[in-house]
Amino acid sequence: MTALIIHGHFYQPPRENPWTGEIDRQPSAAPYHDWNERIHSECYGPNAFAHIGTNTDVINNYRNISFNFGPTLFSWLETHQPRTYKRVIEADRQSASTRSGHGNAIAQAYGHAILPLCNDRDRLTQVAWGISDFQSRFGRNPESLWLPETACNDETLALLIEQGLRYVILAPEQAGHVRKKRGDRWIAVPAGGIDTTRAYKYTHKDDATRSIAVFFYHGGLARAIAFEKALTSSRGLVDRFVEVARTGDLVNVATDGETYGHHFKFGDLCLAHALEVEAKRSGFWITNYGEYLDRHPPEFEVKISLGEFGEGSSWSCAHGVGRWTRDCGCYTGGQAGWNQQWREPLRIALNFLRDSAANNFEDSGTDLFRDPWDARNEYIQVLLNQDSWSNFLSAQQSRVLSTTGEARARTLLEIQRFSLFMFTSCGWFFSDLAGIETVQILRYSARVLELEKELGIQSSRSQFLELLAEAKSNDPRKGNGAEIFVRFAEKDRTADPTVV
Repeated sequence: MTALIIHGHFYQPPRENPWTGEIDRQPSAAPYHDWNERIHSECYGPNAFAHIGTNTDVINNYRNISFNFGPTLFSWLETHQPRTYKRVIEADRQSASTRSGHGNAIAQAYGHAILPLCNDRDRLTQVAWGISDFQSRFGRNPESLWLPETACNDETLALLIEQGLRYVILAPEQAGHVRKKRGDRWIAVPAGGIDTTRAYKYTHKDDATRSIAVFFYHGGLARAIAFEKALTSSRGLVDRFVEVARTGDLVNVATDGETYGHHFKFGDLCLAHALEVEAKRSGFWITNYGEYLDRHPPEFEVKISLGEFGEGSSWSCAHGVGRWTRDCGCYTGGQAGWNQQWREPLRIALNFLRDSAANNFEDSGTDLFRDPWDARNEYIQVLLNQDSWSNFLSAQQSRVLSTTGEARARTLLEIQRFSLFMFTSCGWFFSDLAGIETVQILRYSARVLELEKELGIQSSRSQFLELLAEAKSNDPRKGNGAEIFVRFAEKDRTADPTVV
């Protein structure tokens, strides 16, 4: 039987106000309070409770697909939509019981930062937090971790191997070279030309005895589902799967999970009917990557593409990862004549603030923690359970801390949390510096500066604003990055960033 694996990447950027911890009202999401609520109503909830035809059974689509939920979104679901949250957890448990112990859920790097553009410490924390969050929620170790925007380089894949992960999902354009076995000549893969009907082995760059399996999803199917209305008909969708199945024994596709209901109305119903009825009629083996690997281990090796400048590659930037660091040519709307030259100075400014905060954390944290960076990696346990602070502190403090020392330790770790959130990928993705997503990451930077001030740390605000001023909005009325920061991130803490 031909295996059929559909992966859904379910994610929204963190929207919480960094001062209140709550999401401000977002008028653009009306009639809902905010975009999380709206997308839940259109996508996350319907996929957990899909009704098809006259069948009275309620289909849990998460039982039939491979999926990941962004940790910050999943945390919101747990609090605000617990019924849906429980259905997702239940789907993973049920799939594990029927698929040889392989649950459908995989982890995700915590804050949706572009991992190839992170420094080594931040990359490790993003992955470690994502794994810990998954373990806490699903009660098992993840076999894989979704890379935000599927962005990766050799360092990122080496880290996944070192963290014990079994496989990773990438875009077909990210394949660079393949060979049948060690010692064979490497053969260059034309862009998007990789055979997606098999798994591949990627070997650790510094240790030939360690590797990870790589699945490249079918690009044509992904485009059809995401952009070409393939979800109009479940029979038509499965016919596309059948066409691909003629070339091999695996059909696998990955898209944003929001495609199924939010981007495409009733996409959740099409997905449910396609997998519960049409795909089974066509003889597909509906499975997930972990179960497939048990039966079909990789027979070919692969090297990944590292993009135009050797920085890495991704599924949403034809130039590698330039979309998050320069005006690479990727266009996402806006008016005629707009550019994305603001991306580079924005990243330079945030890198500066991150590095300044890291130096302060290390200087102050050395007196408080046995190892400040180990403490940061373990801080996820406190984020998952605030009652665990005492146990966390007992394990991490360098000595018994006073009440003042304990408060200082907590604040330093919160500075690091917001420093990591500053690099949420959405801040660079869209058309302008003054957009809702970029203002949100600037709010995190404002919180970093404010908390440092509370600790009496010498402020780097003036240098930060000087760098940020080099970023210019395409709308002259909005001004430069420093002006946007002061107006919409720093001073107006309760303002809805959608009105920027």
